[in-house]
Amino acid sequence: MRVPYAQFLGKVPFKAVVIVLGAGAAAGFAALSWTANASRPVAANEPTVRPARVVEIAYQRRSQSLVLAGTIVPRIESNLGFRVAGKIVARAVDVGTTVKPGDLIAQLDPADYRLAVDNARAALASAEADYARAKADHERYLNLRGTAVFTAQTMEQRQSLAATAQARVEQARSQLASAENNLAYTELRADTDGVVTAVQAEVGQVMAQGQGVVRVARTDELEIVVGVPEHRLKTVREARAASFELWSDPGHRYSVRLRELSPSADPMTRTYPARFSVIEQPAFIGLGMTATLAFERPDAQTVAEVPLSAIFQRGTQPAVWVVDKESGTVALRTVTIARWRDETAAIASGVKNGELIATAGVHKLEAGQKVKPVPAQMQASR
Repeated sequence: MRVPYAQFLGKVPFKAVVIVLGAGAAAGFAALSWTANASRPVAANEPTVRPARVVEIAYQRRSQSLVLAGTIVPRIESNLGFRVAGKIVARAVDVGTTVKPGDLIAQLDPADYRLAVDNARAALASAEADYARAKADHERYLNLRGTAVFTAQTMEQRQSLAATAQARVEQARSQLASAENNLAYTELRADTDGVVTAVQAEVGQVMAQGQGVVRVARTDELEIVVGVPEHRLKTVREARAASFELWSDPGHRYSVRLRELSPSADPMTRTYPARFSVIEQPAFIGLGMTATLAFERPDAQTVAEVPLSAIFQRGTQPAVWVVDKESGTVALRTVTIARWRDETAAIASGVKNGELIATAGVHKLEAGQKVKPVPAQMQASR
């Protein structure tokens, strides 16, 4: 017997009707979604190709450079003092005074030395008079040769007296010359071009013989003193060329030559003092100025300079990511580093000329990953 639909609804609980209608709606939505997704094409799961900064390997014979800071100093700096003792009565120079050969530096009281000269002259005059009398007696006695009063013994005595008087004359002359020299030594004069760097005595001071009065630095020969670190000794010894520039005159370089390298390190700085002779002197150069020395030494082998950012550490060995030019994939390869610098590394072996290596983001690359090389010139133009 067929039941009318209205009566059927009346007999079914309301909650059951809601459940049935909800299930039907969900089934219809699922069928509609499956139909829409089925009509879309499935996207291919292709790897993302990322751009990578690269540089091309180029082996060249380069030179190692070293820069050290030094100080301009004189090669010869002497303490000047009087060769005789006395009291200083005048000083004509101060620190910084430029002197030339013959310039007066200081003077002692010459009174005692003038008296010594006068005494030496008087002694010379007396000796010359004694010699003249002895010589005349000897000559007169020679004229008596052949007479009864002439004897050989007396002639020898007269000859000996004349020779003794002559020797005393020579002695008196030497004493006079020494006294005159001592008088001249009361004036301290410069013997070469230089500049006074220190004053060690004042007017009124009594000086001993040889005691320093001033210190004079010669300006005809200048040097640059630098402290060489122990790991840079080989570079300094083998440098084919060395030059310097003054901090007060940047941009102008002048030649120097290594003259002296200490065999032992300074106990305070632990560096090896080296002296470089200035071959070409600038128009203006002063003692104590700071100079920057640069050294160049050629490498024994060809190397390829690459940025430090290109080096990837694999275990204890440095490596680089080599980019294949055809496929664009990267592969990690171990290399040998000849030396490290502040911003670059010199590769000695491990890669070939013309190969491309990644220079950025090397810690995010994986073996076989595909990249798009971006040359250095294109990076610079951006």
